[in-house]
Amino acid sequence: MKLSFFSALLVLLFMLSLAYGAVPIPVESVLDILLGREAERMSWQHIVLQSRLPQSVTAVLAGASLAVSGLLLQTLFRNPLAGPSILGISDGANLGVAAVMLCLGGLPGRLAEGLVSGYPAIILSAFAGACAMLGLILYFSSKVRNNVMLLIIGIMIGYLASSVISILNFYASADKVHTYVMWGMGSFSGVSSEQLPLFTVCTLAGLAAALLLIKPLNALLLGELYAANLGVPIRRTRMYILLCTGLLTAITTAFCGPVSFIGLAVPHIARLSLGSSNHKTLLPLTLLAGSCTALLCTILSAPPGMDLILPLNAVTPLIGAPVILYVIVNRKTIQYFN
Repeated sequence: MKLSFFSALLVLLFMLSLAYGAVPIPVESVLDILLGREAERMSWQHIVLQSRLPQSVTAVLAGASLAVSGLLLQTLFRNPLAGPSILGISDGANLGVAAVMLCLGGLPGRLAEGLVSGYPAIILSAFAGACAMLGLILYFSSKVRNNVMLLIIGIMIGYLASSVISILNFYASADKVHTYVMWGMGSFSGVSSEQLPLFTVCTLAGLAAALLLIKPLNALLLGELYAANLGVPIRRTRMYILLCTGLLTAITTAFCGPVSFIGLAVPHIARLSLGSSNHKTLLPLTLLAGSCTALLCTILSAPPGMDLILPLNAVTPLIGAPVILYVIVNRKTIQYFN
């Protein structure tokens, strides 16, 4: 029943995201454009197919990726406040982008011309930085058995990356700092129609891998010792979970920037709606809820009648922060890991 509700909500929000915005477009015209019929206005067809459709598909995939990553990490660490950014993977992507925007932009002209430039450089640098941090986390996970210690290591790595970013910001020019800050606000509109197939394939592969972890995740709910008695390879499962969440976070951050609160808050929305921690239904519901939340944030970031788009990370706390506050206040009455 819950899956059906969120599926219907996803379709509704997807259509609203195509029709709603600075230029309102009737839903009937949106359907005509999607079905290949001639639109009432040619400008509407360009807006829907070239701008809003890639943005909406990106929001669906990015929201699902971040929400699933948050759920996997919360189950692995048995901590309801764990999220995709807690292991420093997002900070690694931020560091990669900062290195390109704040440093490489100041290289001499000849050297800069020989490098990848523009938006592809941002994507490659973010992905490289996130993968580098993921490699560090995987290395430490093979050395440290305690999940709490691994969590602390991830937080410390994130602090180191943030420190380097602060130093780069201090020495960079004002225009480069402004460009980097704008990227750091997050956006689902940066993925073009040409880049969308690559983003779609990578995120769907990561989400499919997450669905294969349902059984070991349910076993981990009972504790690592009990899961080991059931025959679950704990260290290998932990590596798979970290690899899956790391790749999903890396891909999303590389293409959309560091999007906050979706990965942290949406798993709680799914748990509270379902009333269960069984990942057989919880993980698909979290996937759908993440897509719905991302689409809702996309709609809220484009006020109608105004020729502007609010930063994504200015909208996501409006939904995520109240959920986290509710979880903290009612943590004694909510059982997440049973």
